[in-house]
Amino acid sequence: MTARPLITNAQARRVFLDRHALSQPTGGRATGKVVCDLVRQLGFVQVDSINTVARAHDLILHSRCHAYRPDGLCRPLERERTLFEHWTHDAAVIPTDYFPHWHLRFDRDRQRLRDRGRKWGQIGFEERTSDVLRRISDCGPICSSDVRDADARSSGGWWDWHPSKAALEFLWRTGALMVTRREGFRKYYDLTERVMPDDLASRRFDVVETVDWACNAALERLGFATSGEIAAFWDLLSPFEAKEWCSQALVEGRIIEVDIESSDGGLRRSFALPGILDEHGRKPPERIRILSPFDPCLRDRKRAERLFGFRYRIEVFVPEAKREYGYYVFPVLDGSRMIGRIDIKCDRSRQVLDVLAFWPEANIRIGQGRLERLRSALERIGRFAGAREIDYTANWQR
Repeated sequence: MTARPLITNAQARRVFLDRHALSQPTGGRATGKVVCDLVRQLGFVQVDSINTVARAHDLILHSRCHAYRPDGLCRPLERERTLFEHWTHDAAVIPTDYFPHWHLRFDRDRQRLRDRGRKWGQIGFEERTSDVLRRISDCGPICSSDVRDADARSSGGWWDWHPSKAALEFLWRTGALMVTRREGFRKYYDLTERVMPDDLASRRFDVVETVDWACNAALERLGFATSGEIAAFWDLLSPFEAKEWCSQALVEGRIIEVDIESSDGGLRRSFALPGILDEHGRKPPERIRILSPFDPCLRDRKRAERLFGFRYRIEVFVPEAKREYGYYVFPVLDGSRMIGRIDIKCDRSRQVLDVLAFWPEANIRIGQGRLERLRSALERIGRFAGAREIDYTANWQR
């Protein structure tokens, strides 16, 4: 048996970070095209409402382009329509020209959501879809509060939503509606044909074409992956579909098998495109970046632990007395190493970024040079969040 090519841990980390746009320079302008190209490189950017420092999507983009500001997604999303908002493993911003492949999700979610609504006791939302569509067609974009008055408050069920809110979500998740804009974090929905460019609104691919696109596109962005990781990337496919695709692509020579060295020296069999063997990845710049807890390079916590030796989770549901760290702490990346996690919060009333605690990893030495780089990173993220000052709590270095 021929031995599989080996990609060392150092090489794997560089390739992985390069594919996730964390090895490129952070300077330059943050035009709509730059933002859209960055989202395309990543595949998608998760949208999240938690705002202790900045929204997840904004921090993900800012950590890669320091000129990016929190309104930087408005132009490509709401005016240029080069991005759209929908679902991967969670709500996300996605390049618009991928939209035809999302018909597979629309079709599959249609039955899933119907079954879920019945299981959770959410009765009546399907009957409201025609009324909701008619109102939007006649009156223009609406948000969930615009239809709330028509319903009595639900006492339980599908996220405890009133039926018309559930109808809005169902119509969005199944492709009849699109998010046309947000005000604050409130979504406004409009008919898909009025939001999506004409050449994409009705175009669709068959299942085979979408499976092939999704697997290739995932592997291009991850660099290397198991079939399960490929399926999980867009969350469009079943594990079986990704496994079958890998088997066929391997036979046809479109992908290869490689061994990826973990941080502890173990090996993990993965798939990659053939060019991976000549790719060494750019050396990340010597600067510290404070990442979003939802950063795409950390979304798969087990993979992050294998690659970087970094065991990370958000301790939202852990009782405070049992938490090792704060419930929402930010990962800290220095070059190609995860060096720790930091608890920071922006007090907007005081315009102050409070630095509560920094926990370095056990094998990381915090010398003067690294400490200065961390302070510089905190100043950048403070300016981004609108803080005028940085307040370091006593004994913040743990």
